Amino acid sequence: MKNNEQAPRPTDSKDFDKKRTWYSPVAEIYYNARPAYPELQINRAVALAQLSSEASVLEIGSGPGNATVAFAQNGFLMTCLEPNPDFCQVAQRNCAGYPNVEVCNTTFEEWQLKERQFDAVLSANSFHWISAEIKYVKAAEALHDNGFLILLWNMTPEPSYEVYQAIKEIYQTHAPSLVRYDGAETQAEILKGFGQEMQDSGYFRNLVMEKILCNVTYSIDQYLNLLSTLRRLEPQVKDLLFAGLREKLKPFGDRIELSFLSAVHVAQKTR
Repeated sequence: MKNNEQAPRPTDSKDFDKKRTWYSPVAEIYYNARPAYPELQINRAVALAQLSSEASVLEIGSGPGNATVAFAQNGFLMTCLEPNPDFCQVAQRNCAGYPNVEVCNTTFEEWQLKERQFDAVLSANSFHWISAEIKYVKAAEALHDNGFLILLWNMTPEPSYEVYQAIKEIYQTHAPSLVRYDGAETQAEILKGFGQEMQDSGYFRNLVMEKILCNVTYSIDQYLNLLSTLRRLEPQVKDLLFAGLREKLKPFGDRIELSFLSAVHVAQKTR
């Protein structure tokens, strides 16, 4: 099962267009389908980045506002960049009650850099979309001296291995490229790699990496909604795949238990 989409190359205008519309078909369900970032991780990020209620935060790839709302509740002055126009509209609606939040329909690559303006740069499950040659240097330039980069990650929620074995053949029949199961150990290695890249960039220091195991219970409908936000499928393939999954999941009842690792990576700008 696929954990993270590959980031398009930032120099290709066609890739920019693809990036803007990647999640458009599921923009309305994404906010509720994806598991929330744990309150513990949000609080740890705020504490590690030493953010006061008056802090300024630049968010890269806000999506429909899954992490934005959690941070906005602290009163931060937030500038949120989201390339997908459908996500942008949903995020603006979700953040309507927070006057300090501005959601801008643009990519981080195209955004007009405002140097040394922010106390923190935040990215939740989106930093991997941006080229390593751009994301660290531009994030550092946007920060005040000694500002912080905050990366939040919710890895792909997965069922137990027993359930995966039961549904594997459905994926092999209808979407063989999506046959994958990671488990906590592999997810931990992926997260370690994200942190190592952050540290190796040379633009940030004193990296703190923390992760927790999360468990969520979804109805079958909620689970299929979740899958629709994790995978790009043609409508006909999606219909066949989801029908097969419903049938295979019947013996397990009308609820499904999922687990995933959630992580926070926080590092300070190098002087």
